Amino acid sequence: MWIQRDGIEAGIAADLEEAGIPKKHIVLGFRPPEVQKHTGYAVA
Repeated sequence: MWIQRDGIEAGIAADLEEAGIPKKHIVLGFRPPEVQKHTGYAVA
């Protein structure tokens, strides 16, 4: 799942995790790839 923009205070990624989607399936697309690799989420 690719998140292009996250305007939610707590972060949509946290909500997706709570819904059962693993971090390895979530890409924080609003972060550059060199930062993505340090987030614990998937890198694209």
